[in-house]
Amino acid sequence: MRRCSRRGELIMVSKRLRAMRLLATLAALGSVTVLGGIAETAGATAPDAKPSPSVVHGSTARNVYFGNVHIHTAWSFDGFANGAMTGPDDAYRWAKGEAIPGGGNGGPMQIRTPLDFYAVSEHAEYMGVFVKMRDPESPFSKLPIAKRITSPDRAEAFAAFAAVLDDLNRGVPQPELNDPLMAANLWKEIIDIADAHYDPGVFTTFPAFEWTSAPDNRNLHRVVVFQSGEGVPERPFSTADSTRPEDLWDYMDAARADGATLMAIPHNGNASDGLMFSLRDSFGEAFDAAYVEARTRNESLYEISQIKGTSETHPQLSPNDEFAAFEQWDYTLSAIPERPTQRAGSFLRQALLDGVAMEAEGRGNPFRYGVIGDSDSHNSAASIEEDNHTGKFAVENRPQSRLNGPLPNEDNNRQVRQFSSGGVAAVWADANTREDIFAAMSRRETYGTSGTRMTVRLFAGWDFAPDLLQAPDWVASAYARGVPMGGYLQSGPEGRAPSLVIAAMKEADGANLDRIQVVKGWVQEGEARERIYNVAWSGERELTATGALPAVGNTVDVAAATYSNSIGSVELKSIWVDPDFDASQPAFYYVRVLEIPTPRWSTYDARALGVPPREDLPPFIQERAWTSPIWYTP
Repeated sequence: MRRCSRRGELIMVSKRLRAMRLLATLAALGSVTVLGGIAETAGATAPDAKPSPSVVHGSTARNVYFGNVHIHTAWSFDGFANGAMTGPDDAYRWAKGEAIPGGGNGGPMQIRTPLDFYAVSEHAEYMGVFVKMRDPESPFSKLPIAKRITSPDRAEAFAAFAAVLDDLNRGVPQPELNDPLMAANLWKEIIDIADAHYDPGVFTTFPAFEWTSAPDNRNLHRVVVFQSGEGVPERPFSTADSTRPEDLWDYMDAARADGATLMAIPHNGNASDGLMFSLRDSFGEAFDAAYVEARTRNESLYEISQIKGTSETHPQLSPNDEFAAFEQWDYTLSAIPERPTQRAGSFLRQALLDGVAMEAEGRGNPFRYGVIGDSDSHNSAASIEEDNHTGKFAVENRPQSRLNGPLPNEDNNRQVRQFSSGGVAAVWADANTREDIFAAMSRRETYGTSGTRMTVRLFAGWDFAPDLLQAPDWVASAYARGVPMGGYLQSGPEGRAPSLVIAAMKEADGANLDRIQVVKGWVQEGEARERIYNVAWSGERELTATGALPAVGNTVDVAAATYSNSIGSVELKSIWVDPDFDASQPAFYYVRVLEIPTPRWSTYDARALGVPPREDLPPFIQERAWTSPIWYTP
């Protein structure tokens, strides 16, 4: 029997808020270097900045929309403490193409190609409290501690801020900072800002917050996204209410009963030290049916790539995957940098394998996750462009700060340098509206990228015509005869293997494509297995006897921080039939698409400074996309 709070009650299940040990524990930095920030700033406006029309690949049967739903501003306590100068209103204006102040003694921030949707998801813990202390009209500015928090004496400000976090760590949040009415007012303000920027058909916003649980510095964070303000609870659910996911799901179920439409999106299993996808619940007990149902009901998606690294898989878990080591951020959330010791339970592919194995045993599958990419920036800007990188925090808003580190401690500076650029969420939706984009996320018709906006389609079925991809209306036929990414494929005709229809197109002004791969996981004689198939690629390369594909080549000029599209393909397509299919074996399939090598953000920064790239960082990367899986159930 699962032990949790009654639905709708916000009880204190775990008052020892170990996740709040230090600001940097949540921020994955080691110390606070800048204190300050203001609620909103004007920023320069880009003339007629509007989200660009999204590419429709092959057909008008649903469009792909690109965006982010994991964004912080100065309204999050760690964004505020690390120099953020902007708030939620600025964040939405940035996503629509306007320039906003960057802070950190750097210049303004502006995205080159606006996004289609965006959600500011501040930490629920003390949401908006500290930045409001700078507003003379806010009640928070009248609190005794406000004078110290906003002091120009950085040592005094830091001491006051540290005292507040220490109280949280001891399980005694300061009542005047955790007042339910004030929390409700701040939450309503965030919802109102999101509503004000919602422009159906042009730019979509969502109310959201982040629940920031990290027991023993092991990451369990979830971003909670609401379709709209309808039925939204009076205040967000924080770790002051509970550090257990089960209680977060109860909060969500209660909100759903009151008319809200919402989902939770976990992220950074790589920083969970085996906890994110553990095969036990938060009480250490085996999953029961109620747990499986609650998790799958509330969590449709997983954030596979973001600034704190990629959590698809790890070389220790997938030793035969030559691309498994991509952008690994190998730390827990400890203020003093520490490495995880548990790989199992920390990465999505292993969780997908565990899920189909559990389902084969009749225990249900708690890990039916679709995927998105996202950011987790704390400066209002998603920072998804490698050559337009502005870092995770405002203190990184200069090339020298990112490369050398903005902190006094080299161990923590190393963590900053190993941050990735932000990822991107891609959804296949009927229109750019809250209802349509949220519906696509709910049915998992999504994919994630490491920052690129390539277009990827995936369908599975039993009777696709061999020349399907040559037809002008092939997408409509694929929908009619199969299931898209995120779907479920039921048993087919006896003796027939499933076909995957896959098409990928490069970003309009981005790098060419290297290859398309199918990642398959299945259960054979009670054992979960995985295999990667190269199914389409550029050039005249040929597969080896083992199915390996030679490298595409590399045009990156590291010193100049440039590359050439003289290799790779603009578009890749394939209708792939599983050559190893066994109808009795549960399985999943997802697609990974790789671009040709391009300079990493750190290489662009080195070029901007006129210095050689750092030897402890990769000079180039292969940006990529991952689709949501399609599951086959006998």
